[in-house]
Amino acid sequence: MSEKLAYRKIENAGITLVQGIQAAAVHCGLKKRKLDLALVYSSRDCAAAGVFTRNRVQAAPVRLCRKAIAGPIRALVVNSGNANACTGEAGMQNARRMAALAAASLGLSPAQVLVCSTGVIGQQLPMELVERGIARAAEALSGERKAGRAAARAILTTDTVAKEVAYRGTYGGATFHLAGMAKGSGMICPDMATMLAFLFTDLAIPRPLLQRLFREAVDRSFNLITVDGDTSTNDTALILANGAAGAPEITPGSEACRAFAELLEEACRDLAYQIVADGEGVTKVITLTLQGAPDPLSARILARAVLNSPLVKTAFYGEDANWGRILAALGYAGVDFDPSRVDIYLGPVQVAAGGEAVPFSESEARAVLQQKEVPVLVRLNAGSCSLTAWGSDLSHNYVTINSSYRS
Repeated sequence: MSEKLAYRKIENAGITLVQGIQAAAVHCGLKKRKLDLALVYSSRDCAAAGVFTRNRVQAAPVRLCRKAIAGPIRALVVNSGNANACTGEAGMQNARRMAALAAASLGLSPAQVLVCSTGVIGQQLPMELVERGIARAAEALSGERKAGRAAARAILTTDTVAKEVAYRGTYGGATFHLAGMAKGSGMICPDMATMLAFLFTDLAIPRPLLQRLFREAVDRSFNLITVDGDTSTNDTALILANGAAGAPEITPGSEACRAFAELLEEACRDLAYQIVADGEGVTKVITLTLQGAPDPLSARILARAVLNSPLVKTAFYGEDANWGRILAALGYAGVDFDPSRVDIYLGPVQVAAGGEAVPFSESEARAVLQQKEVPVLVRLNAGSCSLTAWGSDLSHNYVTINSSYRS
């Protein structure tokens, strides 16, 4: 029997690919027409791990989830259209009520149900609508592909497409799966860290190990993206592992553990990229690679400064090879480096060397900037650390979307 863990990506698949996972989605009335409530159920107890927003203003479901993931989990209920944030004690009671309603519908304890919300901040949930929605979702639970696809749509807000990823693999003679869904389009600058991401696997992984692996994967994926520099009150990333595949338990330090860590990071990076690509008003994804940073933290600070700069973002929207804005953003990030050693490339086109302009073809640079994904390379020559992060341009449409979000 082979103990090697191997996997491949499965196209057009979602969370219900995972053994023991069922899902459902309904329109309960929080949105005008679209699906707005999703329910996910596991036939077996799950080890749960989570990473949450570091915003000091945290929604009631976030505070509830932080405590609940310590125990065995069987279900997840998510509503969109209302964030249940800045809603006081009534909001916390409503979050607990959602868990209790789902538990009653599924024959579980409320402690076995995780709750997440996303949408408008500062409004109380209309619980009569939510109550009916949870009951209907519980009756509609299914392991079919269409059920997982519907759940992925039900968690969206200003997103234009659902975001899903799925993998199938083998380990210890058994077939296993890892799949996930996410939402996020605006208010994206996770610092964990209006982003939601939910992953499920039928492997058996002890909770402390799952938490460590998930935190590391999130740090190298969702924490390296930005659309607009805003960290949400509701950002939540969760993973549930139910062991339904029947494979040997993943143990710390094993070859299988290292392989699963790579798989988990790949899945998270895939979902993170989908979030940036579907950012509000986005016309371009900026893939920024920093080389030669002094240390890992400095690399993150520098990347975030560049990708969150309105001047950098608008230059990319206008397809203007204004590399000086990149260097200026690096300079105000608060990291010590020598500007006279910085080289900058747009795709294969070098636009700056030693912190100064070099002759380059404007037409070749514009051809790079006209791509949907624009690769940018910055060589700081100040150390040995490298990092790749993802951001977006800033368009007129972003302002239009966010100037009328509630209406």
